[in-house]
Amino acid sequence: MGGQISILLVDQSRLFREGLKRIFQDSVFQVSHEAAALSEALDKLKSSPDTNILLTELPVGNAASPSDVIGAIRDTAPNTRIVVLTNDNDGVSLMRALDAGVDGYLLKSMSADALKQSLHLVMLGEKVFPTDLARCLVNGAQVPSGSSGTGRRTASGRGLSEREMQILNCLLGGDSNKMIANRLQISEGTVKVHLKGILKKINVQNRTQAAIWALNNGMAQTAQHSGLKA
Repeated sequence: MGGQISILLVDQSRLFREGLKRIFQDSVFQVSHEAAALSEALDKLKSSPDTNILLTELPVGNAASPSDVIGAIRDTAPNTRIVVLTNDNDGVSLMRALDAGVDGYLLKSMSADALKQSLHLVMLGEKVFPTDLARCLVNGAQVPSGSSGTGRRTASGRGLSEREMQILNCLLGGDSNKMIANRLQISEGTVKVHLKGILKKINVQNRTQAAIWALNNGMAQTAQHSGLKA
């Protein structure tokens, strides 16, 4: 994806905004505007409607519902992707965000690399939500108190084999199926079979989401110690 991706960052905490700006340094993401509240962000969008991503908390303490606020943003900047970045890891908050029509719902507990990969997915037109939180919502269950909502379980806890974990490490490096096959000295057909099993076990749709899952589960550190490209 070429060119800079402009972000309007909305968060009550100035310190948090400063931290995110540092995280995005030396990447394609650039915080071009920031605001402490969505009402303030609306004014900024009116002068910069070509902003790529609005990264925001859900509105709190506001008479307007999230749907009303998001609707106003859509009217002002219809091409801007709207991503919620929050500490709220419960099904009710996720449902509010879904009803409002956001493009992504991310948790502040995720890693910096996972955040950037998630935003790349959003720019590609995909909807991004915490896998376990969304699944609990679909199943009518509640996420246990204190859960990160990001599927933070060990890879072995998901029933992944050693070979599957090796392939996940390769995905973190952006390897193609052919590169993975050469690296692990197996056939491309075998790689495809393993990938299908991995996606099913960790409940994601594609290899990029699998890489994000691996990052959120600490597998980047595993890759550094396995001799595989991370």
